[in-house]
Amino acid sequence: MAHVLVVGAGIAGDTLALLMERDGWRVTVAEIAPALRTGGQTVDLRGDSREVLERAGLLQQALDCLVEQRGAAWIDARERRLAEMPVEAFDGRGYVSREELLRTDLARIIHEATGPGVTHRFGETVQALKDTQAGVRARFSNGAQETFDLVVGADGAHSKVRALRFGPEENYRKPLGLAHAWFTLTERPGTPSLDGWFLIHNAPGRRGVEARPGHPGQQEVGLSFAADTLPSRHEREAQFALLERTFAGVGWRTAEFLAAARQADDFALDTFDQVHVPCWSTGRIVLLGDSAWCASPLSGLGTALALRGAAELAAALRAAGAPGDTSQTPAALASFEQAMRPRTASAQQLPPGRIASMAPKSALGIRVNALAMRALQSKAARPLVRRAFADSEHGRPSAPKGEPRTSPAL
Repeated sequence: MAHVLVVGAGIAGDTLALLMERDGWRVTVAEIAPALRTGGQTVDLRGDSREVLERAGLLQQALDCLVEQRGAAWIDARERRLAEMPVEAFDGRGYVSREELLRTDLARIIHEATGPGVTHRFGETVQALKDTQAGVRARFSNGAQETFDLVVGADGAHSKVRALRFGPEENYRKPLGLAHAWFTLTERPGTPSLDGWFLIHNAPGRRGVEARPGHPGQQEVGLSFAADTLPSRHEREAQFALLERTFAGVGWRTAEFLAAARQADDFALDTFDQVHVPCWSTGRIVLLGDSAWCASPLSGLGTALALRGAAELAAALRAAGAPGDTSQTPAALASFEQAMRPRTASAQQLPPGRIASMAPKSALGIRVNALAMRALQSKAARPLVRRAFADSEHGRPSAPKGEPRTSPAL
């Protein structure tokens, strides 16, 4: 039986593991974290996300985990509303959609759907990859070695597989000038209620503080600020110190959030980057998800691209006769890239002003952004906004004439 190694047990990696197992592959998933990762913000079920989950038979489970939300609101330091966008805006396709769930729930649903044909090795990653006549020999962090018919690097924007086979991260990383911390706050007696709203407070200097509904009794918190480099994930105290310096004096609930960050089990901090890799495969090694094409969280399409990419890769291998015949694997990987490259290139084209709207630089910019959010919902602007949604990835982009609007990847 053909054997694939998937490095990374995130959305892309575990979705691919599930689909390839169903196709008859033996699958090993190596994940450097000691257990399935928790945390992360909400993801929505529009476009590709909904389609892939439905074809995989997981859509209803995802729908059962939706977070109740009323919309997004931009507030000042005293929590006075500068602008708001209810979930009903733009037929449910606004800043917050009608159907969103936490990333941790989606990851769990996909992970639990994998069967006995998938082996997860937590606390491990690859240290070396070598081509042989029999396949790709992988040496793991525990020293063990094994040969695989295919190796998939689905290990995120800081991919180890990409570094081993394609070169150092700096060759492919495009910083966008912002960093973001996110974590879960557990409510206590007296914790202010969000009342179903995603609240966003911007402060001059490209600093943003946000809180949105999570699981009952929890709030999902984000802190964004200008940065291209950060202390490493191993320098946790340095990360907290950086946040405390950066957000000193910012109002609203910022001091509460900074204290909560130190107590959060799922605290994470990273830069907003894009990843541009000229070719995603070499031999029997291929990149998938953020390791190949990270569009950054600013695109709002990371999960959709991860799900679609996994579906397209599985479909390309299936069409090439795998797992029964893996001789055409390199051609299948090229076919996968041909299918996904236009989607990822489109997602990486951020709308003009996207960074400025996420983190305005000045007090004037904050006021202008709030005004823009109100103006977008005016009667006069609605036709233009609907047209923009129709041309977006979430709006299911029109295919060239004569081609289907959706891909039969599953």
